[in-house]
Amino acid sequence: MANPQRNAPKKAVHFGAGNIGRGFVACFLHNSGYEVLFVEVNDETVNKLNSQKSYRVIEVGADGTTESTITNYRAINSRTHEAELVREIATADVVTCSVGPHILKHIAPVIAKGIEARSPDLTPVAVIACENAIGATDTLAEFIKAPENTNPDRLADYDKRARFANSAIDRIVPAQDPDSGLDVRLEKFYEWVVESNPFADHAPPDIKGINWVTNLQPFIERKLYTVNTGHATAAYHGYVRRKSTVYDALQDRDIQDEVRKALCNTAELITQKHGIPAEEQQAYVDKIVRRIGNPHLEDAVERVGRAPLRKLSRKERFIGPAAELAENGKDCSALLDAAEMAFRFQKVEGDDESFKLAEIMEKKEPDDVVKEICGLQPQDKVFPAVVDVVKRVQADTLSESP
Repeated sequence: MANPQRNAPKKAVHFGAGNIGRGFVACFLHNSGYEVLFVEVNDETVNKLNSQKSYRVIEVGADGTTESTITNYRAINSRTHEAELVREIATADVVTCSVGPHILKHIAPVIAKGIEARSPDLTPVAVIACENAIGATDTLAEFIKAPENTNPDRLADYDKRARFANSAIDRIVPAQDPDSGLDVRLEKFYEWVVESNPFADHAPPDIKGINWVTNLQPFIERKLYTVNTGHATAAYHGYVRRKSTVYDALQDRDIQDEVRKALCNTAELITQKHGIPAEEQQAYVDKIVRRIGNPHLEDAVERVGRAPLRKLSRKERFIGPAAELAENGKDCSALLDAAEMAFRFQKVEGDDESFKLAEIMEKKEPDDVVKEICGLQPQDKVFPAVVDVVKRVQADTLSESP
């Protein structure tokens, strides 16, 4: 039977119309010939996208500025137009998202309904989560395939309707000018790596700019434990030392040294675990420090440091590599210093997690704080050192109290 998608326009459904969604993912989809359907829960955002037929993506770097115009998109509110969204997913070529790891469980039910409604004559839809988290697409797939969202009897041949591919994305998108509207300003450098294994029996989606690989883990860990670790280390040390932006923080030699020491810790893990040559990783580190210190992308330390509970969690940028290094008897002291600065990121205006962090630190014993926030247990070798970090922060907070 002929594939009805063959001659139809390519369509991508993207959850999340934030800066990464508009400025990174949708940009690549648009440049690859896809119509993009943005999915949001905010009527104001949906209306703005539907009323404005184009927006600009502005790339800035040391060699100047370039602009591109994004068109051929629509927007839909998933709360008020679920049935319509299900039909759109049922006929889409690609479903992507950039909503934040904690939102994946909320978008899974409607994606599951769209996949369920999909014709068996169509090529399986490619589902790719574009989040700063290891295995985010696997996490989304687990929610989609959960019994409350998908009948277990339908799982045996689920790959005929959907394929799930993990990805690693890397592009720094700072806070935008409040008057910029839909336009997005970001750095020129980018990397979008997606695992190709789920598409072994047929061609993966034709998206220009994606690097398809058979083993994603080295790419995603190198990115998370270098770019995200470095960015957050600069932000948290900068916040504690009252710097206003990450750029300002990196002009402080002591803070830049802290960033480089943390990335020296993670380089030890990355080179040994994934067989990446030390000189190659050092060149990558040098590039990352230049990128996060880009004066054209000044970013407030409070914005980069937001969501400290997530960033202090077990598989994230500090505790993840520190735990592995400690298990192997390797140095992780600079990562723990950065984690300490993250624990001090409390009661920051506009960041709910920082207030929750303060509440947990005030009410719980150090061991329980580490178990709850970091997901560590006493048998983990790094556990005592993280407990000591929490004790120091709690003691200092107590001494500062009126």
